[in-house]
Amino acid sequence: MTKLTSLLIVVIALFGSITFGQNPIGLPEITHYEKMTYGAGTQNWGIQQDRNGILYFANNEGLLTFDGTYWKTYPIPNKTIVRSLTIAPDHKIYVGAQGDFGYFSPASNGKLQYHSLLNKVPGKYKSFADIWDIVALKNEVFFRAENRLFKLSGDKITVYDNHSQWIFLGVANKKIYAQNKAQGLLQYQDDRWVRVLKNDMPKDYWVSSISSYNADTLLLSTWQNGLFTLSNHNLSTLKDFRSEKYSNDQISDVVKLNEEMLIIATNINGCYIVNKRGELIYHFSRKFGLQNSSVLSMLKDKHNNIWLGLNSGIDFIAISDAIRHINPDIFDGGVGHASIKFRKNLYFGLSGAVFSMPFNGKGDISLLQKKLDQVENTYGQAWGMNIVNDRLLLGKHEGAFQIIGTNAKNVAAQKGYWTFLNYKFDGIPVVLAGNYNGIDILTEKKGALVLSGKIEGFQESARFATVDSDQIIWTSHPYKGVYSIDMSQKHSPKIKLYTKANQLPSTSNNHVYHIKNRIVVTTEKGVYEFNRALDQFEPSALFSPLFNDLYIRYLKEDGDGNVWFVQEKNLGVFDFSGGKPKLIYIPELNGKMVSGFEHINPLNKNNIIVGAQKGFYHINYEKYLQNFNKPTIRINVVKAIGKTDSLLFAGYYGEVNDLKIQHTIPKVKYHWNSFHFEFAAILPKNQVTIKYSYYLDGFDSQWSEFTSKTEKDYTNLPHGRYAFKVKATNNFGNESTITVYKFIILPPWYQTIYAYFIYGCLVVCVILLIYQRQKRKFLNQQLAFQKEEDRLKYLHQLELDKSEQEIVKLKNERLITEIEMKNSELASTSMHLVQKQELLTKIKNDLGRLNTNVPSDDNLYNLRKIIRLLSSEEKTGEGWEQFSIYFDKVHADFLDGLKTVYLNITTNDLKLCAYLKLGLSTKEIAELMKISPRGVEISRYRLRKKLQIPSEVTLFDFLSEFKHGQNSS
Repeated sequence: MTKLTSLLIVVIALFGSITFGQNPIGLPEITHYEKMTYGAGTQNWGIQQDRNGILYFANNEGLLTFDGTYWKTYPIPNKTIVRSLTIAPDHKIYVGAQGDFGYFSPASNGKLQYHSLLNKVPGKYKSFADIWDIVALKNEVFFRAENRLFKLSGDKITVYDNHSQWIFLGVANKKIYAQNKAQGLLQYQDDRWVRVLKNDMPKDYWVSSISSYNADTLLLSTWQNGLFTLSNHNLSTLKDFRSEKYSNDQISDVVKLNEEMLIIATNINGCYIVNKRGELIYHFSRKFGLQNSSVLSMLKDKHNNIWLGLNSGIDFIAISDAIRHINPDIFDGGVGHASIKFRKNLYFGLSGAVFSMPFNGKGDISLLQKKLDQVENTYGQAWGMNIVNDRLLLGKHEGAFQIIGTNAKNVAAQKGYWTFLNYKFDGIPVVLAGNYNGIDILTEKKGALVLSGKIEGFQESARFATVDSDQIIWTSHPYKGVYSIDMSQKHSPKIKLYTKANQLPSTSNNHVYHIKNRIVVTTEKGVYEFNRALDQFEPSALFSPLFNDLYIRYLKEDGDGNVWFVQEKNLGVFDFSGGKPKLIYIPELNGKMVSGFEHINPLNKNNIIVGAQKGFYHINYEKYLQNFNKPTIRINVVKAIGKTDSLLFAGYYGEVNDLKIQHTIPKVKYHWNSFHFEFAAILPKNQVTIKYSYYLDGFDSQWSEFTSKTEKDYTNLPHGRYAFKVKATNNFGNESTITVYKFIILPPWYQTIYAYFIYGCLVVCVILLIYQRQKRKFLNQQLAFQKEEDRLKYLHQLELDKSEQEIVKLKNERLITEIEMKNSELASTSMHLVQKQELLTKIKNDLGRLNTNVPSDDNLYNLRKIIRLLSSEEKTGEGWEQFSIYFDKVHADFLDGLKTVYLNITTNDLKLCAYLKLGLSTKEIAELMKISPRGVEISRYRLRKKLQIPSEVTLFDFLSEFKHGQNSS
């Protein structure tokens, strides 16, 4: 049997089984992107992905892009439908529209811009309808319209027009193929089209896709006639696929998912995934998860997941994901509460019933295509399932049941049961059944379990219960605390309640578990462990460093020692396989579990079953751990914001496939000093597992906390150089490389070099002005100082003059005082002389009268001698000369001056002047001059005549003001 024949048998078997197969119980997550989500047209005709992971869609409204977070639409100028696209080796995105074709390439700011190639088409060929296919090989790009082909090579377009309809254009195994209605299947060789087949295929067979099947064989799909293989110029049919059932599916594309599986997209019935043994793995359609069943385009992305361009919307099938949703129709959307493997069956307990399916414990459960059967007598709410003493026990609202095969037998009724525990009384095995009102005891009787009693004294709900190594029963109540029940004395159990008083952080929200051979309680403040020596709970030495103070609701240990947990509504696991525990969150299931009734069943590393709001989720943990790849992060948008926004960067550093290297650093004017950044991990699936941290070098002091936020704004940044840095981390703790965008904010106009030059000039001018002003001020100050100095000198001189005058005045006053004293003395002397003269005269007169009465000659002689002596003394007492000399000394040669000025003045006149100068009265003057007062007046009159004194001036005033020097001049 030839290799080709064997291949045909495999493919025939493959498609022969499609009709009769069914989907596995676990379906991959299907994400629907509706028109309202991506904001473009309804239909999507082609899908491509660049080497950085960004997706491109040929959409009714233009080129649509998606990086895992942000959608963007780029319409072409004529606003027509984009029917086809490809990314060529020159890194341009070539698109075909209606009446136009061209390419998108990033502009200098990283925004995709359309460049039409219509101007390169020869004039007579410019009229055409839609461009349905585009392929590129090496440096040539081919475009298919229905009536002709166009080839772009360098800057030239060649037209292939053979006056027949071109049906198909594709590339496979580095060769370009086309189908012409008249010539059949052709291959492009040496600038010409040559026939491929030795024997032409029927004219009504329209090729819809061509792809590599293996090194020397191609796989062709036809629109309505099934699949073919092409090898050695021979075309072989897959006859079973040509059957009437599949001929109407209208196959639009076929690609290899991997070495074992094919993906078949159809225009009528969704898409199929089949293996090479001819077995159906999955069928996705409107009935089985898709938005609609019309698949216009398909892409297997870099992560081996499937993108479908639909007639209405876009669907993403996470076919390579390690998480599957187990929710077959038979579950009827019920809530998943419990699951368990017992013997050769797997049981699922839901809110509606219990279902079973065969399972031998090997392989991935989610891939099993087994039939699920409802277990009889289990209709209604199922709370929990436990295996005790080789019996499968079921707790329901209606009572306790034992499941045997596909049937459930009631064991105890009248109340609802939660859980079942293995226990021994005096070496006899019994079953403890936690229920709504305490713990019942089930014992075996005649091969069947029967209700034999209950634990007396305990009547609380026992949903969470376990037994430690000392046969102490532990159970927790949602708001009363944790109970321990010592059954060492069967009929009088010791029951103790542990609350906040026993070192629990709270009396409420405690859940007891038996994990790693210890009794632990999950609380609102972390995990606590029972200390038997102190008879109290304390933070667990093992779990507290792991969970800290997190509110843990659920714990489950798997067979490998890993501890699964639910924190709030988040699912995670502490993986102990590497020795040191590693925290791994599984955010894909956040919020999908049943809050308060969580269920985790770790069968093995390939099968972790988690209860969900609808059915169950299956985690292939071993496969999940293989997703340790670092995320790739991309900055999508950088906007400078002012009064208007300026787009600085739109995601592309160079061409579409270029690495993330910034070639130019933009310089932004200062009035655009607020910035908006958008960034995202290029990850079409599991964006929920990604957290971001950012740092603006030049502004921020440290990296931000990791959050799910994919944008950041900065306002009113100062001028300078900046580098916006962003990184991402996934739920495994793997960080991406740092993506950087650099930019410069120019200083405001008033801080530019030109402004500083002007400022410098202004400063110089100001300095000059200040200098001139200061100079004038200095001169004015100098002048003012000079004036002040002159004024001070003048004042000083005035002070000196005043001082001199004061001195002179004081001297004059002193002189005047002295003169007055002298005058007083002179007056006194004059008065003394007058008095003396009067006395002498009186004595002489008295002696004269005595002289006449003296009888004796001797007495007469003596008396006359005395009279002569007095007369002589009287004459000598007139010593005018001495008086005049003394008077001139006092009055500055007053008398000499008069004699000098007035030559005709007599001695008596001088005496009169002296006496008047001294201020003597007329009477005093008369006595001194020995004349009568009348004589004094006459002498005064005569003296005025001699001195020629005006009538208006008194004699006294004249004499007082007379100065020798002044009057002589």
